[in-house]
Amino acid sequence: MSKLKIALVSINQPSLNSACKLLDYLEDFEVDVYGKKDLEHNLKNLKTYEKIDTVLEDGWKKYDAIICILAMGIVVRKIAPLLESKATDPAIIVMSMDLTKVIPLLSGHIGGANELSDLLASRLPNCMNFVSTATDQTNTFAFDMFAKKNNLEIENLKCLAKISNSLLNKKEVEVKTYESIFETIPNKTNLKRVDEQSSELCVNITPFTDDNLSLKPKVYLGIGCNRDTAFEDIEASFFWFLEKHNLKKEQIENIASFEAKADEKGLLEFASKYNFDIKFYKEAEINSLQGEFSPSQATKFFGLKGVSEPSSMLVSKYNELIIPKNVYEKKITIAAAV
Repeated sequence: MSKLKIALVSINQPSLNSACKLLDYLEDFEVDVYGKKDLEHNLKNLKTYEKIDTVLEDGWKKYDAIICILAMGIVVRKIAPLLESKATDPAIIVMSMDLTKVIPLLSGHIGGANELSDLLASRLPNCMNFVSTATDQTNTFAFDMFAKKNNLEIENLKCLAKISNSLLNKKEVEVKTYESIFETIPNKTNLKRVDEQSSELCVNITPFTDDNLSLKPKVYLGIGCNRDTAFEDIEASFFWFLEKHNLKKEQIENIASFEAKADEKGLLEFASKYNFDIKFYKEAEINSLQGEFSPSQATKFFGLKGVSEPSSMLVSKYNELIIPKNVYEKKITIAAAV
C-alpha cells in the first residue's frame, strides 16, 4: 500500500493504551494518535481533544484513513453528518480494544478500508477482519477496486451498485473496452467484452465519455513534427487533437516521439510547460512493433514504421493504439494509445 496518512482515535485510557500498541504495527505509515488530555501514554506527540466530533470533522479531509478504537455506535452517529460520497470519504475502521477484531466500516473499496483492514489483520496476532462488502465475501469481481489499482478515473459511480448486484446475481455484464485491457481483468466470470453496447448492463473502460459506469484509463500521445517546428504550433496541435476527440488535458499521462526529435526545441518546450516526461524511442524499438501503421514520411526518411503511432504505443500502459495518426497543418502528427 502507498504511504497513507492515518488517524488513530481513542476515547479513554484503555483505548489509548491500545492505540499506542497499534502504533507499533503501523511504522510504515504516517500516523497521528488522538486521545483525551490528562491520560497516561508514552508518545512523543499525542494530539489531545475535547470533543470527538471535532477530531472527525477536522480529520475528514486531512486523513486517508481514520481508525477508531471506540464503540461502533458512537462512530456511526458522529460520522453520519460528514458523509459525502464513496468516491471521496476517507476509510473508516473500527477496532476492538484488544486489537483482535477489525471492521472496515466505510469506504471499503475506493477509500481503501478493506485493504487496510486486511493488512492490520495480517500483522496483529489473532486479529480477525470482518468485511461486510458482498463482492469481497463472494469473491466477485469489483470494478471500483480494479479502477483504483489501475489508476482509472471513475465516472458515473452511481451505476456501480447495479453492476455489482448483477454480478452477484450471476447476470452477464458487458465490458466495452479494448482486448488488451480486458485481458488484465483477473476474474472474468459473467463478463463479456464488446465493442459496442447491446445491454443496459454495461461498463465502459475507454478514455471517452459514456453514460454507463466508466473507468477511464490514461491516454498517451505520440508526436511527430517537421524539423524546427515552433512550440506554438505544437501546443496548438495538442489542443486541436484533444478537442477533436473529446479528451481533457488531465487525461494525458505522457507523450513520446522518435529519438531524432530529441533536440527539437519546440517539442521540448511543450513537454516542459505541461510537465510531460517525454520519451524518445530508437529505430529498433519502433520497428520491433507488430502490426500495420498509417503510411508515414518517416518510412521514407528514417526507415521507420512511423513516429506518432508506434511512439504512442511504446510509451503507453497497455500498448493499444486507440486513435490513429492525425495530421495538423501538414507538419505535426499526433496519435493516441492507452
